[in-house]
Amino acid sequence: MKIALLGHGTVGRGVDGIIRSNVPQVEVSRILELPDRLSDPRMTSDFSDILNDPSIELVVECMGGLEPAHEYIRASLAAGKHVVTSNKAVVAAFFSEFAELAAQNDVAFLIEASVGGGIPWIASIDKVRRIDDIRSFQGIMNGTTNYIIDSMRREELDFHVALGRAQELGYAERDPSADIDGIDVANKTIISACVAFDVDCVRDLPVTGIRTLTKADLDLFASRGLTVKLFGRGRSQDDRYAVAVEPVAIPVMSLEASVPSNFNLVSLEGFTVGPLKFYGQGAGSLPTGNAIVQDVIDVTCGRRQHYDFSRGLVYDPTLLTSDYVVRSSAAPVSNEAWAPGVWVYRRLTPPQARKMFEEILEKDASAFMAALPQEG
Repeated sequence: MKIALLGHGTVGRGVDGIIRSNVPQVEVSRILELPDRLSDPRMTSDFSDILNDPSIELVVECMGGLEPAHEYIRASLAAGKHVVTSNKAVVAAFFSEFAELAAQNDVAFLIEASVGGGIPWIASIDKVRRIDDIRSFQGIMNGTTNYIIDSMRREELDFHVALGRAQELGYAERDPSADIDGIDVANKTIISACVAFDVDCVRDLPVTGIRTLTKADLDLFASRGLTVKLFGRGRSQDDRYAVAVEPVAIPVMSLEASVPSNFNLVSLEGFTVGPLKFYGQGAGSLPTGNAIVQDVIDVTCGRRQHYDFSRGLVYDPTLLTSDYVVRSSAAPVSNEAWAPGVWVYRRLTPPQARKMFEEILEKDASAFMAALPQEG
């Protein structure tokens, strides 16, 4: 099978190398690149060279961003070409549109690499769903924030020092907002919910990141046998579902608390299979490239995954009701103090907690909030 790559950056180069070394039945025949980067005879800066080539059966999109990735994926699917992508932002924004186009044209639209890097997360959800409804999922979906928190805990670093190291290592961008403000995890949570719950997930879910996390916060949680991780999570019950992204306090003896460096750990719970956990590299050239190539191989074997979002679930944030801890000099005084300047607020939904926290941040930009472990 002849395929084309859209983009030849970190991920694209990984895909190209893996296919050349390990997948002889697939040939990367064209590569879309910027006009000043055409360093390979396979490269072109004109997408129509790929779109109008009938010998290219599959397009791998690993450019990132919304446009022109959205336009190129739409055009490829409409032209009867299979599409594999690692681009969580464009999938989260346009998943239902892409799924409908793929079904109309009887082609595959595969997204394994969009969540969890090399972890077979989407494939595992698909397999569990053949038998079970998925009750819930949650976990560490962003390696940058996990690296920062892990470094703060293990090396006694302040947040900005740990962030600087993440940037030096290439885990974080010069502008780290997508990671530390939870935007990246929000995209992955939306995609996970779409696949796990058969629903066109809401895009305006409550999102809180770790920008204001301090070493003192981690020390306070540690004194109570807890630590903090940034979680994407979702829950489904009957005809309802809920999703949220926020720091969550978890027991220090839990598997999630022990996840090191830039690794991910995501879990789901099915009715008959019970809890399952998936651990591995959440990003990087070869892990992400591996996930993309797995999807490409699936297409060569005849896989035509069609997603259906017609289940009709209603968004109900009460399914993720939690207690929240807030550290702030401007927080409204509750009747339950956790520590000096730290308060507990009981039985809030994620949107209620986020709204309260936004009001606090207007008065105290350094405030921090985390959900406490849910019972039951």
